[in-house]
Amino acid sequence: MSKHAYIFPGQGSQFSGMGKALYESNAQAKDLFEQANDILGFRISDVMFTGTDAELKQTNVTQPAVFLHSVVAYRTLENAVPDMVAGHSLGEFSALVANGVLSFEDALRLVSIRATAMQKACELTPSTMAAVLALEDAKVEEICALVQNETKEVVVAANYNCPGQLVISGSIRGIDVACERLKAAGAKRALVLPVGGAFHSPLMAPAREELAAAIEATTFNTPTCPVYQNVVASAVSDAATIKQNLISQLTGAVRWTQSVQAMVADGATHFTESGPGKVLQGLVAKIEKSAITDGVS
Repeated sequence: MSKHAYIFPGQGSQFSGMGKALYESNAQAKDLFEQANDILGFRISDVMFTGTDAELKQTNVTQPAVFLHSVVAYRTLENAVPDMVAGHSLGEFSALVANGVLSFEDALRLVSIRATAMQKACELTPSTMAAVLALEDAKVEEICALVQNETKEVVVAANYNCPGQLVISGSIRGIDVACERLKAAGAKRALVLPVGGAFHSPLMAPAREELAAAIEATTFNTPTCPVYQNVVASAVSDAATIKQNLISQLTGAVRWTQSVQAMVADGATHFTESGPGKVLQGLVAKIEKSAITDGVS
């Protein structure tokens, strides 16, 4: 029997004007935006609707903004009954609201804490990420491990986005050395990304303690459907396990390719992306060509 998966984007999908149409056309959406403004202590809706790209890239804005847009878009759908959910990095928090594990208010608070903790970790150690194109995952992993052993720098596979697209994360020197090696090994591109730090790597460990404390203090409910979590790339339905995987996600890899493959293996044929942009629809199409994809924003 075919199943319907709802998927939620992560950081990088933000744009000026995001969510504005929802706010103006839907009373429930407007109420959620105003709740978010109160919880965060500033009018994030104003920044989302009219802010510059630079303003939207501020860490205390970007993550809550993408989360907020994603959840509001999902909540305004009629008769949305997911058989399974998943989110890319930050999007996992949105997914956990969609399947009832987290309340909207609790998830927004956690996202805000996560963003601030990650920014602090970025400031402790200069670090970055790079996109590697057209090289097998196993080869990328092998080269990262070799560079780590030789240089004692941090370099790890961080985002398995789709076949032939893997993002690595680590120290600036480690990433520079790895990029040269990866290009020499046949990568079409190994391009350093304009990000503030080494997300989903051991360099995020300083942020983990703060986020873990906040997650442990938050009520996690039994999900209405499984969530395919980034770090395990498989269906999870136990609230305590979901909690631990969400903590591990900060320093662990986003196994998006493997998560989509697992959802397809478990019967998913239709993927609906909820939130800004169409990045995940594009990735799903590359991972599983037969999948039906659409989106709501």
